[in-house]
Amino acid sequence: MGRKARWRLLEYGLTVWLVITLNFLLPRMMPGDPFLVLTSDSPEQEEIVISEEQRQFFFRYYGLDKPAGEQYLHYMGQLVKGNLGYSLYYKEPVSQIILRRLPWTAFMVIAALALSTAIGTILGCISAWYREKWPDKLLFFNLIFLSEIPAFLLGLILLFVFAAEWRLFPLSGAITHFAGYSHWWEKPVDILRHACLPVLTLTVARLGGMYLLARNSMTTVLEKEYLRTAWAKGLTGRRVIFRHALRNALLPIVTRVFLSLGSLVGGAILVENVFAYPGLGHLMREAVRIHDYPVIQGVFLVVTILVLLANFLADLVYGKLDPRIGDYNGAHGG
Repeated sequence: MGRKARWRLLEYGLTVWLVITLNFLLPRMMPGDPFLVLTSDSPEQEEIVISEEQRQFFFRYYGLDKPAGEQYLHYMGQLVKGNLGYSLYYKEPVSQIILRRLPWTAFMVIAALALSTAIGTILGCISAWYREKWPDKLLFFNLIFLSEIPAFLLGLILLFVFAAEWRLFPLSGAITHFAGYSHWWEKPVDILRHACLPVLTLTVARLGGMYLLARNSMTTVLEKEYLRTAWAKGLTGRRVIFRHALRNALLPIVTRVFLSLGSLVGGAILVENVFAYPGLGHLMREAVRIHDYPVIQGVFLVVTILVLLANFLADLVYGKLDPRIGDYNGAHGG
């Protein structure tokens, strides 16, 4: 392992430590008392239904009465063992709760990432080919306009039109509860119908950025001299773009795919709450509302690790795609 690689790994290690520390401190800085809703029938009820003695018992039971330094060391020790803690509200290990919710978020993020990348790249190539002509101007205006609409607002519009008004898709959730399926394919179709609007919302919200990157990258490549050889061979415009030019324009696009995972997860948090989609975003909102510290810490930590892993993969892929880069740190000029 080279010196730059070791420095890069050290940077990731320090980032993880800093995130873990902030992850410990921020929930405890939130106003409110998690035990006000501990025995309520729903998170919306914040009535004090326990005595002060019971409340102090819960503080001692969960170790919240100890000094912050001691709590921090205990928290770090449990993380080393792979223990994310025990939910104050749901009364079960945080890892089990996250594992139930993670597949829904992963499915939505991966589907939106694949669709926005494929569609944005194709539209960007078309726009670069017809640069400064009416197809380019039409695509540029519409996609930039769509990208300026916040994801939650776009989701509300799609929810109102396609679910409430036209009744083409379900209003909320990820699956129809208590549904009786007579064929094996009915359940996957039901899951896909529920996922259509959340995935479409996240895809459209990310489409503009991918389109602009593909358009700019392809425009730069089309101006290179080596493409004159391809034209001299009598190749068609489609073959020149998608066989020769696109291959060289893919480097920043592929890197952006991995680097955009973090912002996609952030966008998914908002979209999931619009559609009541039971992923990590919806879980985070519930945990914040009921002051469930272990769940907040667990979700935030898992999301952070996924983002850092995506950045690490982006470094590796960048180095593989560009042989001129001595190691994977070249993507950052390290």
